[in-house]
Amino acid sequence: MVKFGVGQSMRRVEDDRLITGKGRYADDISLEGQAYAFMVRSPHANALITSIDADDARAAPGVLAVYTGEDARREGLGVVASPAADMLKNIDGSPLFKTTRNLIAYDHVRYAGDTVAMIVAETLNQARDAADLLIIDYEALPAVADTAGALAPDAPLVWEELGSNLAYDWELGKEEDVAAAMKAAHHVTRLNLINNRIVVNAMEPRAALGVYDASRDHYTLYSPSQGVHSQRNFIAQFSLKIPVEKLRVVTEDVGGGFGMKTFVYPEYPLVLFASRMLGRPVKWTGDRSDAFLTDSQGRDHVTEAALALDKDGKILAVDVRTIANLGGYQSQFGPFIPTLAPRGMHVGVYKVPLLYNYVQAVYTNTVPVDAYRGAGRPEASYVIERLMDKAARELGIGQDEIRKRNFIPASEMPYKGGASLPFDSGDFERNLTDAFKKADVEGFEARRAAAAREGKLIGQGVSYYVERTAAGMSDYARIAIDADDGMVHVWTGQQTNGQGHETVWTQFLASRLGLDVEKIKVHLGDSDVLPGGAGTGGSKAVYLVTGAIGDASDKLIDKGREIAANELEAAKADIEYRGADGEAVFAVVGTDKKIDLFQVARLAEAQPDLGELSGDGEYNQKGNTFPNGAHICDVEIDPETGVYKITRFVAVDDFGHILNPMIVAGQVHGGIAQGLGQAMGEHAVFDKDTAQLVTGSFMDYWMPRADDMPSFDLAYNEIPSTSNALGVKGAGEAGTVGAPAAFVNAIIDALKPYGIETIDMPVTPMKIWNIIQAGRKAAE
Repeated sequence: MVKFGVGQSMRRVEDDRLITGKGRYADDISLEGQAYAFMVRSPHANALITSIDADDARAAPGVLAVYTGEDARREGLGVVASPAADMLKNIDGSPLFKTTRNLIAYDHVRYAGDTVAMIVAETLNQARDAADLLIIDYEALPAVADTAGALAPDAPLVWEELGSNLAYDWELGKEEDVAAAMKAAHHVTRLNLINNRIVVNAMEPRAALGVYDASRDHYTLYSPSQGVHSQRNFIAQFSLKIPVEKLRVVTEDVGGGFGMKTFVYPEYPLVLFASRMLGRPVKWTGDRSDAFLTDSQGRDHVTEAALALDKDGKILAVDVRTIANLGGYQSQFGPFIPTLAPRGMHVGVYKVPLLYNYVQAVYTNTVPVDAYRGAGRPEASYVIERLMDKAARELGIGQDEIRKRNFIPASEMPYKGGASLPFDSGDFERNLTDAFKKADVEGFEARRAAAAREGKLIGQGVSYYVERTAAGMSDYARIAIDADDGMVHVWTGQQTNGQGHETVWTQFLASRLGLDVEKIKVHLGDSDVLPGGAGTGGSKAVYLVTGAIGDASDKLIDKGREIAANELEAAKADIEYRGADGEAVFAVVGTDKKIDLFQVARLAEAQPDLGELSGDGEYNQKGNTFPNGAHICDVEIDPETGVYKITRFVAVDDFGHILNPMIVAGQVHGGIAQGLGQAMGEHAVFDKDTAQLVTGSFMDYWMPRADDMPSFDLAYNEIPSTSNALGVKGAGEAGTVGAPAAFVNAIIDALKPYGIETIDMPVTPMKIWNIIQAGRKAAE
């Protein structure tokens, strides 16, 4: 048996390197002769740039150049790409208005943090000091920050040429059919929700190092990305306007991405441009304050939702109407996130005949909004699971019972019908039943009574989530055997951001070739090695990469059989590969004649037409996978202070076939913590009059700590997906999808004595204390 093969909890191979300080992040990379860039940001959320005087800044010690929007325009620089604008049309069929985001603002800034100049100097401090000498005159304009308020007739306009702040409208389903179902329903549950905006706050800030080689007219960018190929393509085509083969993007270790590091930011093409202009490498490293102002942010929806049910508590229709904030510009996939990303997911795992989803996206003078862990699916799950919780309370039905009455049963899989999602597999009732047992739901009311005697309020919340992972794309892999170092090297088009990809690819290839994991080395993040790559996002990595590695290993083995046949003096058809029981050999079928894998590799190296024993693979995933599961959260509240703690959190998930249980548990832990972080306290707050970010540092922006989290009680039911050969379902975002609704439902349950039917995220102790005080006064 292969040591640490597929299905075993192998410890992460990358951890020794990372925890001993041997990781190599973007800021760790330096090149001889590099200069340092500093980005000057707009202090205004909405303003015209009337003049820039850069003479004193250019004359400052150590300064090599000062670039403004006028310089960028004169040199022919392009824009930041926003391809998602081409994926949608308005309801009337008209195309979306496309915002133009220059790499450096030319005459108008649209959020506080917009780039207005780049200063390059011998040292970072010299560049910073020179920024103070830059004289920029602005004509400040009224600004808008409120999501729903952006549609008010008198709201300041972000893009005057558009004539309103409505970026687009979009719909799914037939409004009139859903309206008729609502009118005929036995009961309709209605709910208004806010899905609060968050700052991503990856552990590693963004950075970029650009190098231009004049002898080849070629650029190289080192950046912390979630996929080098997409960054290469968008920067080359839209920002620098050069052929893609003239740009190489390299990403080594990445300290968290969560969607935010997928995108192209102005700094990336700007350091490449500066390197070409100055003839030396140029490096930029962001800091935490800059990240608050310039990293794409997440969520920010205002939603009205309704759930129609018949007399038996079965769903007839779902109606969801959302105003989604895009910020000051269309980010790379910003328009996609509230529309096509969660398309049809507001029905959850239930049999739903009809769905109507209406989205109005708006511009505001705030940081652009784009994908954040889950990217539209957590928002959709939050809506349906809050509705199910409220409907159960209004109808007097148990939280488990209302869900079981509406689940798509396992006996009907694969399922396709009505407005429900097209599931290939799943057993939702089993997961919920197992979760109820693990959470001791039967004993909860006794615990509630005991807590009341201690002067505490406790509540229990349920959420049944479903995720839809990405599909319809290809990924690539390359495997090469090095006979000299005795290692198998593998390259993939994915990019780890801390998820443990190197470990899983190592395990999979070890099982495929029959080698111990110590013999395998995974390489990531070089756009020159592979023809393409899907990048990290959408919880798709495991099936895309294992498919590509599987194809590459098949081709490598086929090539090896031909070499072995020649060496063993047999027909290729008589050669088999044996990768098991400590052997990794090519052998003649039915005999003991064999040759070691690495011996075959050495023979390949001696043949000029081969050069190495290798295989290049490609895999396309056509069908989505649907990871799903039940989350149950228990909370305890001190009514005198509003302070609460989560006393129990149970999750029973279906991720299909699990390749490494330890890696999956880590992903679920992190996902739940991130979902709870948003629900408990994270909140990007902008001043309603000036659109300035009020929570612009960790002094004001709450972040979850370890002691805010309980010990998560996890279990799995491995129900294989039929959409891929391994039967796997993505696990990277699932915890974030399910956790918020379970927690908020638990808070509402705890506050039942005060007549509370809804509460918006983030649920802070102050918010709870005010509710309790208001309830006490009303009872007097």
